[in-house]
Amino acid sequence: MPIVPETSVPCLGPRSVPSPIGLSKRPGDAVADYVDDSSLVRHGVDPGGQGLAFERAGPRERLYFAPAHASAGIVTCGGLCPGLNDVIRAVTRCLWNRYGVRRVVGVRYGYQGFLPEHNLAVKPLDPDVVDDIHKIGGSILGSSRGGGERTSEIVDAIERLNLNMLFAIGGDGTLKGAIAIADEVERRGLKIAVVGIPKTIDNDLLYIDRSFGFETAVAEAAAAVTAAHAEAHSSMNGIGLVKLMGRDSGFIAVHTVLAVHEANFVLIPEAPFELEGPDGLLAALEARLERRGHAVVVAAEGAGQEILAKSEGTDASGNRRLGDIGAYLRDRIQDHFRAKGVEINLKYIDPSYMIRSAPAIPTDSVYCERLGNNAVHAAMAGKTRLVVGMVNNEFVHIPAATAVARRAKVDPEGSLWRDAVEATQQPLRLAKAR
Repeated sequence: MPIVPETSVPCLGPRSVPSPIGLSKRPGDAVADYVDDSSLVRHGVDPGGQGLAFERAGPRERLYFAPAHASAGIVTCGGLCPGLNDVIRAVTRCLWNRYGVRRVVGVRYGYQGFLPEHNLAVKPLDPDVVDDIHKIGGSILGSSRGGGERTSEIVDAIERLNLNMLFAIGGDGTLKGAIAIADEVERRGLKIAVVGIPKTIDNDLLYIDRSFGFETAVAEAAAAVTAAHAEAHSSMNGIGLVKLMGRDSGFIAVHTVLAVHEANFVLIPEAPFELEGPDGLLAALEARLERRGHAVVVAAEGAGQEILAKSEGTDASGNRRLGDIGAYLRDRIQDHFRAKGVEINLKYIDPSYMIRSAPAIPTDSVYCERLGNNAVHAAMAGKTRLVVGMVNNEFVHIPAATAVARRAKVDPEGSLWRDAVEATQQPLRLAKAR
């Protein structure tokens, strides 16, 4: 299967510097200066019916940048996510220990940190600085939303820092900003590699098996749902209501209910539902209480937007503002049972910020380490305008524009959603997408 234009990754130019990394010569290893069929990872068939193949990630035999003269910048953007510090650590250590790059800096507070009003605050990074940061949550560089649209000023700052490589760690908005930065770099004729590392806790980037932090998010969310179940089960007509992350995609909610098997309803953006009427959530919840005396409802933050008053505008990242489905359901459920004269005991839990700031669990930490290493290999070889990710359990280079072409979503007719409905035993009419 040949590589197609949508999955081709640009390179800054011919590579002439020998790599300091010892490489094996097994067939299929990503060591060649060109891409042939053995260096591709097949994705199958895309929604348009065209077969896709992505360039396999990993070190190359020859580099574009001479390590002794190279400099790199790292920036973390958007909301917090488990594993940010792990990725910063991996990128820094790979640059320093494996390639011998001695000038690595972290730009503070996302793309905003590049802008002149913030005085270009940078943090020098080396193995001693990053040695233990994977043990804590958050980002040692700080983060922020927005600023990526001021591309010209960002590239001015990159030039002042004399960076050869920029590692942008973030989600959809961050990667779109990275594309714009790479476009401006190309327009100016600069030789700067821009490499994205996918951080979206919602796991909604196209083609990528999973984004880092997702497994930690599910583990932390599972603890919240377990607590909600304990509260509900211990009360007369107890209801546990948990709101989880998931603006446009319900992957965290679906995986969480599959993990704990203690939720009775799961609501996601991809499957609109009714609140009132015989097929609505309130009627199903009433029947559940009559039958078992307690219930647990899990709602992704983007669920039910069709029944809420539409919010105007977007946030600093360009995302549409959402109505608060958690608070709305809490109030409507209480009003419904109050009107019927039924006493309930409802506990509402929103663990979002606790989940976002948690340290990565071991499986995520391993994934972050490997993402960071492969991002460095790509940048040192002069690869640019790409995202490093895992496809079919292999690390690949995905053109950034391809990764953000649209959001990955739970298929309401697919097996994942079917299994979630089976796990909750919620009524099929409630679960059906309309």
